[in-house]
Amino acid sequence: MSKPTLAELAKMFDHSLLQPQLTDADLERGLLLARELNVASVCIKPYAVRLAAKLLAGSTVQASTTIGFPHGGHVTKIKVAESEIALADGATELDMVVNIGKVLSGEWNFVAHDIAAVVDVAHAAGAKVKVIFENALLKDEHKIELCKICGEVRADWVKTSTGYAESGATIPDLKLMRQHSPAYVQVKAAGGVRTYETLMQVREVGVTRVGATATKAILEDAKAKLGL
Repeated sequence: MSKPTLAELAKMFDHSLLQPQLTDADLERGLLLARELNVASVCIKPYAVRLAAKLLAGSTVQASTTIGFPHGGHVTKIKVAESEIALADGATELDMVVNIGKVLSGEWNFVAHDIAAVVDVAHAAGAKVKVIFENALLKDEHKIELCKICGEVRADWVKTSTGYAESGATIPDLKLMRQHSPAYVQVKAAGGVRTYETLMQVREVGVTRVGATATKAILEDAKAKLGL
């Protein structure tokens, strides 16, 4: 794999602004930082999507938000309604959580319908969807079946975790997800990518996006390591 540019690495980041303690002022500062760094997107609390769309307007940074966050237990109609509101407010990417209990119960028709409902609404609006598995709570067999479903319903990314479980992205999980997902489904790592070295490791296994709060520190480290 060729040596990346700093701009290419920046476009791997979904800068995360989801912590419950963040104030509106914190969110605004985070959005302006993300715009300055020219990352791929900002994943922000649903109520602040309008603010994100406003502050990111005219840039290449996408406004994204969460659906069914953090445990995926919302009824499908609520996930669809959340999606419709987010899209109307200016979101262009949605990070939705699967119904973890249904996954663990093996109710795959329910799970597929739940994911497809959000994907269909998003795609109709020209938006993209990242499907969050929460791998810390699942076995490999669950992850593999979810990758298959996400391919069938044409999700845009499969994503390791919310970042709020006991553990986040691991290299074995990322390899598993890349191996069992169609080429047109990308892989996102969330939780645990905090250094330039880890960023390069996940990039090596095929990850195209990472969710992070330490975006600035990682990119500053990347700049130094790349000799820029």
